[in-house]
Amino acid sequence: MVAPLLRSLWSTTRKPFSPRATLIPRFFSTASASTATAAAPNPSLDPSRLRNVAVIAHVDHGKTTLMDRLLRQCGADIPHERAMDSINLERERGITISSKVTSISWKDNELNMVDTPGHADFGGEVERVVGMVEGAILVVDAGEGPLAQTKFVLAKALKYGIRPILLLNKVDRPAVSEERCDEVESLVFDLFANLGATEEQLDFPVLYASAKEGWASSSFTKDPPTDMKNMSQLLDAIIRHVPPPNASLDAPFQMLVSMMEKDFYLGRILTGRVFSGAVRVGDRIHGLRSTDSGVTKIEEGKITKLMKKKGTSMALIDSAGAGDIISMAGMTTPVIGNTVANVEVMTALPTVELDPPTISMTFGVNDSPLAGRDGTHLTGGKIGDRLMAEAETNLAINVLPGIGESFEVQGRGELQLGILIENMRREGFELSVSPPRVMYKTENKEKLEPIEEVTIEVNEEHVGLIMEALSHRRAEVLDMGPVPGHVGRTRLSLTCPSRGLVGYRSVFSSDTRGTGFMHRAFLTYAKHRGPLGNVRKGVLVSMGYGAITAYALMSLEPRGILFVTPGMETYDGMIVGEHSRDTDLDVNPVRAKELSNMRSANKDENVKLSPPRLMTLEEAIGYVASDELIEVTPKAIRLRKRYLEVNKRKSMSKRLKE
Repeated sequence: MVAPLLRSLWSTTRKPFSPRATLIPRFFSTASASTATAAAPNPSLDPSRLRNVAVIAHVDHGKTTLMDRLLRQCGADIPHERAMDSINLERERGITISSKVTSISWKDNELNMVDTPGHADFGGEVERVVGMVEGAILVVDAGEGPLAQTKFVLAKALKYGIRPILLLNKVDRPAVSEERCDEVESLVFDLFANLGATEEQLDFPVLYASAKEGWASSSFTKDPPTDMKNMSQLLDAIIRHVPPPNASLDAPFQMLVSMMEKDFYLGRILTGRVFSGAVRVGDRIHGLRSTDSGVTKIEEGKITKLMKKKGTSMALIDSAGAGDIISMAGMTTPVIGNTVANVEVMTALPTVELDPPTISMTFGVNDSPLAGRDGTHLTGGKIGDRLMAEAETNLAINVLPGIGESFEVQGRGELQLGILIENMRREGFELSVSPPRVMYKTENKEKLEPIEEVTIEVNEEHVGLIMEALSHRRAEVLDMGPVPGHVGRTRLSLTCPSRGLVGYRSVFSSDTRGTGFMHRAFLTYAKHRGPLGNVRKGVLVSMGYGAITAYALMSLEPRGILFVTPGMETYDGMIVGEHSRDTDLDVNPVRAKELSNMRSANKDENVKLSPPRLMTLEEAIGYVASDELIEVTPKAIRLRKRYLEVNKRKSMSKRLKE
């Protein structure tokens, strides 16, 4: 298999074989290796043939399914559903985490499509790619209408002067009628107006679709004719309404790096939109960075590979022109936000403006008594290198050195940082993580905190419980009313401090018995709303070391909710459950039954315990208090006190009170 592959590459390049220069990057799929090896024919560099389009939407409104149907319509071979979700965690959780670019051909035009995340925690992925496109498809669920994160991603697109195409998805659902679609269209129009859209942007085209069934229509229908059950009307609308890139082929080559990944053979692969000029394999280029003192040159090099994503596979190309979105290899230093240009160019392109991070966590070395049993990367140096590498490819994360072997990681929300921790533990890292801390601001001697916009939809019987819980978290209700088309459902719109929402998602799921949904997005910084109410009880803290026994847990069950099962390892200071009261309680979960002639060991088999509450990583991040840590290993997630020794904890708590 390898020999014909290498011979094909050798005959294409007409150069002596060099494994580093010619082996296919590891992100090419095996099935598409033949596509990648044969260099694509030299494309026309005419920018008028190009259309650069982003697909933006709220979570679960159908972006990735829509991308599947567009790829299939244009002849791409899709190996599985949600083909654009290439990361394991994306497929497991059913959400898009990072932006992806691909190109499809339609009627002599080339469409560069950008699939973006819908979750506000990954807003940095939207911000860094929306500047690459001239158009956007705003996907809105015709049943739910525009929600909190629809507003978030739309604001980014409108700021760049993009005129979106509105696509009302899921119109095949029984609850969706033409009147409902008209209502949603009016709501979207109001949203555009509130976000300061221009008259041209307010005159947006509207299409109706069922991405699941694979069709789009310019007029409302639930069942189009058989010959119209495809995406051709949407693709035609893109060609008609999205302007081609306004770019000059005669100017020198310049490209802003918007995405970056690392490959074992090719080094850094830089992806971005060609701002001006044309580029070919072998051209001499250099990297530029804007600093306060001016533009500085980072590195000079030569393009060894030019690549372009076509469908689900990567293809080698000889050249690319202004307005196109391409990937290149040959540079070792440039990062996202840097400019790559011809050697005679010494001006850098403007970088992307990102919203500030709103939450921070401290990552440190795992120093618990059970440290080093599961992981392979244990030292502060390795943790720091991994975090710095993440900050290079993810602009929405900042990493700052902390005290000792710890690092402060700043991001947009606990989901974003939870994904990073989950990736690290799967790579073999062991670390201890602090609870999330909100990042405050001070303006005119007034303390400001991040406020989020929250949309909640619940059954009527749960409204009182939700309102009470959110009042403890300093939430303020903006609007409340029935959900159109859903009898017995209520929708709440409110604002709440970010610190009040930390850890609330799991509580919300329990309170609504899994029937409610909650979406949130950063709104603004506003005046501090004061201390939170009582949002969590105390915990049961272990004061024994060893294997947990069923005998000990039997006597602890009346004290609260357990987080552990018999046979698990524990140590002094580890949290084994939630206390039924507001204070912490030291307990001994390793206590064994004293045996005698009257008390035999096999009686333990009759012990019946309630199922424990085994926490996921996201639940643990939201649960821990300021004096606690999360111990994360490849095989376990444990909660523990920051100070393991009971006397040290007592002295530190007294010091805090004083």
